[in-house]
Amino acid sequence: MERENGPDAGIDHIVVSLLVAADENNVIGKDNKLPWHLPNDLKYFKNQTWGMPILMGRKTFDSIGKPLQGRKSIVITRNKEWKHPDVDMVHSTKEAIAKAKEYGAKEIFVIGGAEIFNSSFDKAQRIYLTRVHHQFEGDVYFPALDANDWVLTHNRFCHADEKNAWSHTFQVWERKHS
Repeated sequence: MERENGPDAGIDHIVVSLLVAADENNVIGKDNKLPWHLPNDLKYFKNQTWGMPILMGRKTFDSIGKPLQGRKSIVITRNKEWKHPDVDMVHSTKEAIAKAKEYGAKEIFVIGGAEIFNSSFDKAQRIYLTRVHHQFEGDVYFPALDANDWVLTHNRFCHADEKNAWSHTFQVWERKHS
Protein backbone atom coordinates (compact mmCIF):
# COMPACT_ATOMS: atom_id res chain seq x y z
CA MET A 1 0.00 0.00 0.00
CA GLU A 2 2.97 2.34 0.31
CA ARG A 3 4.44 4.48 -2.45
CA GLU A 4 6.86 6.41 -0.30
CA ASN A 5 10.19 7.87 -1.34
CA GLY A 6 12.00 11.09 -0.64
CA PRO A 7 11.87 13.63 2.17
CA ASP A 8 8.12 14.38 1.82
CA ALA A 9 7.19 10.72 2.07
CA GLY A 10 5.75 10.56 5.53
CA ILE A 11 2.28 10.27 6.84
CA ASP A 12 2.34 13.99 7.67
CA HIS A 13 1.80 14.84 4.01
CA ILE A 14 -0.62 13.15 1.66
CA VAL A 15 -1.40 14.08 -1.92
CA VAL A 16 -5.11 14.35 -2.63
CA SER A 17 -5.66 13.28 -6.24
CA LEU A 18 -8.88 13.27 -8.20
CA LEU A 19 -9.15 10.49 -10.80
CA VAL A 20 -11.93 11.04 -13.32
CA ALA A 21 -12.99 10.44 -16.91
CA ALA A 22 -14.95 13.28 -18.51
CA ASP A 23 -16.21 14.04 -21.99
CA GLU A 24 -15.53 17.27 -23.88
CA ASN A 25 -18.29 19.04 -21.89
CA ASN A 26 -17.12 17.63 -18.52
CA VAL A 27 -19.93 15.05 -18.37
CA ILE A 28 -18.88 12.27 -15.98
CA GLY A 29 -22.10 10.31 -15.58
CA LYS A 30 -25.70 9.66 -16.41
CA ASP A 31 -28.17 7.77 -14.23
CA ASN A 32 -25.36 6.84 -11.80
CA LYS A 33 -23.34 5.14 -14.57
CA LEU A 34 -20.51 6.03 -16.91
CA PRO A 35 -21.93 6.99 -20.33
CA TRP A 36 -19.10 5.12 -22.12
CA HIS A 37 -17.07 1.93 -21.91
CA LEU A 38 -13.33 2.41 -22.46
CA PRO A 39 -11.17 -0.60 -21.56
CA ASN A 40 -8.05 1.61 -21.83
CA ASP A 41 -9.45 3.89 -19.14
CA LEU A 42 -10.39 0.97 -16.87
CA LYS A 43 -6.82 -0.35 -17.15
CA TYR A 44 -5.42 3.14 -16.47
CA PHE A 45 -7.69 3.48 -13.42
CA LYS A 46 -6.54 0.10 -12.09
CA ASN A 47 -2.85 0.89 -12.65
CA GLN A 48 -3.03 4.31 -10.99
CA THR A 49 -4.98 3.21 -7.93
CA TRP A 50 -3.54 -0.27 -7.29
CA GLY A 51 -2.38 -0.59 -3.69
CA MET A 52 -3.68 2.86 -2.79
CA PRO A 53 -6.66 4.14 -0.79
CA ILE A 54 -9.62 5.25 -2.90
CA LEU A 55 -12.34 7.59 -1.69
CA MET A 56 -15.83 7.51 -3.13
CA GLY A 57 -19.36 8.43 -2.22
CA ARG A 58 -21.85 5.78 -1.22
CA LYS A 59 -23.75 6.03 -4.52
CA THR A 60 -20.54 5.46 -6.45
CA PHE A 61 -19.75 2.48 -4.22
CA ASP A 62 -23.26 1.11 -4.83
CA SER A 63 -22.85 1.53 -8.60
CA ILE A 64 -19.56 -0.41 -8.50
CA GLY A 65 -21.23 -3.00 -6.28
CA LYS A 66 -18.22 -4.19 -4.28
CA PRO A 67 -14.85 -3.09 -2.89
CA LEU A 68 -12.21 -3.00 -5.61
CA GLN A 69 -9.50 -5.63 -5.28
CA GLY A 70 -6.02 -4.41 -4.40
CA ARG A 71 -7.18 -1.08 -3.00
CA LYS A 72 -8.41 0.15 0.37
CA SER A 73 -11.92 1.55 -0.14
CA ILE A 74 -13.09 4.52 1.90
CA VAL A 75 -16.75 5.43 1.46
CA ILE A 76 -18.08 8.82 2.49
CA THR A 77 -21.74 8.97 3.48
CA ARG A 78 -24.08 11.10 5.56
CA ASN A 79 -25.93 7.94 6.64
CA LYS A 80 -24.53 7.04 10.07
CA GLU A 81 -26.21 3.60 9.85
CA TRP A 82 -24.60 2.55 6.53
CA LYS A 83 -22.02 -0.20 6.95
CA HIS A 84 -20.08 -2.59 4.76
CA PRO A 85 -17.67 -5.12 6.27
CA ASP A 86 -14.91 -4.55 3.68
CA VAL A 87 -14.75 -0.75 3.52
CA ASP A 88 -14.00 2.09 5.89
CA MET A 89 -16.90 4.49 6.29
CA VAL A 90 -16.33 8.19 6.95
CA HIS A 91 -18.53 11.28 7.02
CA SER A 92 -16.18 13.91 5.55
CA THR A 93 -13.27 14.38 3.19
CA LYS A 94 -11.15 15.39 6.18
CA GLU A 95 -11.90 12.05 7.90
CA ALA A 96 -11.06 10.18 4.68
CA ILE A 97 -7.68 11.91 4.39
CA ALA A 98 -6.93 11.10 8.04
CA LYS A 99 -7.87 7.44 7.39
CA ALA A 100 -5.54 7.30 4.36
CA LYS A 101 -2.74 8.75 6.52
CA GLU A 102 -3.37 5.96 9.05
CA TYR A 103 -2.66 3.48 6.24
CA GLY A 104 0.70 5.17 5.65
CA ALA A 105 -0.29 6.17 2.11
CA LYS A 106 1.33 9.11 0.39
CA GLU A 107 -1.59 9.62 -2.01
CA ILE A 108 -5.37 9.18 -1.82
CA PHE A 109 -7.46 8.88 -4.97
CA VAL A 110 -10.90 10.49 -5.03
CA ILE A 111 -12.92 8.55 -7.62
CA GLY A 112 -16.38 10.13 -7.44
CA GLY A 113 -19.13 10.93 -7.67
CA ALA A 114 -19.73 14.56 -8.44
CA GLU A 115 -20.55 15.64 -4.89
CA ILE A 116 -17.34 14.04 -3.58
CA PHE A 117 -15.30 15.60 -6.41
CA ASN A 118 -16.79 19.00 -5.56
CA SER A 119 -16.10 18.66 -1.83
CA SER A 120 -12.51 17.49 -2.51
CA PHE A 121 -11.66 19.87 -5.35
CA ASP A 122 -10.12 22.62 -3.20
CA LYS A 123 -7.99 20.06 -1.34
CA ALA A 124 -6.72 18.36 -4.52
CA GLN A 125 -3.12 18.81 -5.62
CA ARG A 126 -3.37 16.52 -8.67
CA ILE A 127 -6.01 15.47 -11.19
CA TYR A 128 -5.74 12.36 -13.33
CA LEU A 129 -8.20 13.19 -16.11
CA THR A 130 -9.15 10.90 -18.96
CA ARG A 131 -10.64 13.27 -21.54
CA VAL A 132 -13.09 11.33 -23.72
CA HIS A 133 -13.23 12.99 -27.14
CA HIS A 134 -16.98 12.91 -27.63
CA GLN A 135 -20.02 14.68 -26.26
CA PHE A 136 -22.43 12.54 -24.25
CA GLU A 137 -25.72 13.23 -22.58
CA GLY A 138 -25.26 13.33 -18.85
CA ASP A 139 -26.63 14.51 -15.56
CA VAL A 140 -23.36 14.76 -13.60
CA TYR A 141 -20.43 17.05 -14.40
CA PHE A 142 -16.83 17.54 -13.32
CA PRO A 143 -15.76 21.12 -12.46
CA ALA A 144 -13.96 23.02 -15.22
CA LEU A 145 -10.21 23.40 -14.73
CA ASP A 146 -8.95 26.97 -14.52
CA ALA A 147 -5.59 27.46 -16.28
CA ASN A 148 -4.70 30.00 -13.58
CA ASP A 149 -4.82 27.22 -10.97
CA TRP A 150 -3.71 24.10 -12.86
CA VAL A 151 -0.84 23.13 -15.16
CA LEU A 152 -0.91 20.14 -17.53
CA THR A 153 2.11 17.91 -16.82
CA HIS A 154 1.22 14.78 -18.81
CA ASN A 155 -0.83 14.39 -21.99
CA ARG A 156 -1.07 11.07 -23.88
CA PHE A 157 -3.55 10.75 -26.74
CA CYS A 158 -5.08 7.37 -27.67
CA HIS A 159 -6.97 6.79 -30.92
CA ALA A 160 -10.25 4.93 -30.97
CA ASP A 161 -9.79 1.27 -31.86
CA GLU A 162 -11.72 -2.01 -31.97
CA LYS A 163 -11.95 -2.10 -28.13
CA ASN A 164 -12.25 1.62 -27.38
CA ALA A 165 -14.99 3.33 -29.39
CA TRP A 166 -13.83 6.89 -28.63
CA SER A 167 -10.48 8.61 -28.82
CA HIS A 168 -9.30 9.77 -25.41
CA THR A 169 -6.39 11.52 -23.75
CA PHE A 170 -4.80 10.64 -20.43
CA GLN A 171 -3.88 13.89 -18.71
CA VAL A 172 -2.28 14.73 -15.38
CA TRP A 173 -2.86 18.21 -13.98
CA GLU A 174 -0.91 19.64 -11.05
CA ARG A 175 -2.17 22.51 -8.92
CA LYS A 176 -0.05 25.64 -9.26
CA HIS A 177 1.29 26.79 -5.92
CA SER A 178 1.43 30.51 -5.25
